[in-house]
Amino acid sequence: MQQNPVLKSIRLVLVLCALCTLFAAGGCAGMFGREPMRVNVVGLEPLEGQGLEMRFNVKLRLQNPNDAPIDYDGVSLDLDLNGKPFASGVSDQKGSVPRFGEAVLSVPVTVSAFTAARQALGFAGGSQLESIPYALRGRLAGGALGGTRFTDKGSLDLPTAAGFGN
Repeated sequence: MQQNPVLKSIRLVLVLCALCTLFAAGGCAGMFGREPMRVNVVGLEPLEGQGLEMRFNVKLRLQNPNDAPIDYDGVSLDLDLNGKPFASGVSDQKGSVPRFGEAVLSVPVTVSAFTAARQALGFAGGSQLESIPYALRGRLAGGALGGTRFTDKGSLDLPTAAGFGN
């Protein structure tokens, strides 16, 4: 007795789907328990801009607290000050953050003149600020799942008026 070729094809597709689901579940299970990457801004260097824009080279120290390296092929970065978008940048750098290791990455970012003016007006119109909250968000592109996201939050302490007079 011969099997119907259509039934044979359907069985093959079902077996392949089951195997793909099994491998995908195994891959996802390997991702659980991963520690998030640690990111610190370690430098800020001025770059030449066009017109009224400001440009900076932001240096980031990326620390990988996991047992597997993180390979990347491109990076994007967004910086918010006082809850509002301030600067953004991208780079096509390639590299790897070693397992239980670290790497320093440079990303050029741009601040438009209008953004800088909006922030300055916001600070001038507000109450006395002793610190400015910031949020840094980024993504290392690449990898099987599209990349690794990272964040850093904190506040920038500003000198007080009394500190300037002494």
